[in-house]
Amino acid sequence: MSMHKPPHPGEFIREVYLDPLSISYRAVALKLHVAPSTFNRLIQGRSNISSEMALRLSKTLGRSPESWLAMQSNYNLWEARKNVNLNEVEKLSIA
Repeated sequence: MSMHKPPHPGEFIREVYLDPLSISYRAVALKLHVAPSTFNRLIQGRSNISSEMALRLSKTLGRSPESWLAMQSNYNLWEARKNVNLNEVEKLSIA
């Protein structure tokens, strides 16, 4: 069964926090203590959430660091399933 494409964490941040609350990415970057360009890359989906960023997002926006990392992992796995060819990969038989 194929699931729908999970959102990139940056898309989630835009749709749940920035747009509805009319908060600029620069204001959030300031609270996170990261460069605005760093946070902008994240919300544009051009960079991934690191463990450090997950801790920062957890403190600034809420949710657990684990939930931020899980969201990133789910997105990455969905993308990999679309792009990785497993036709030549073989299962290891262990006797």
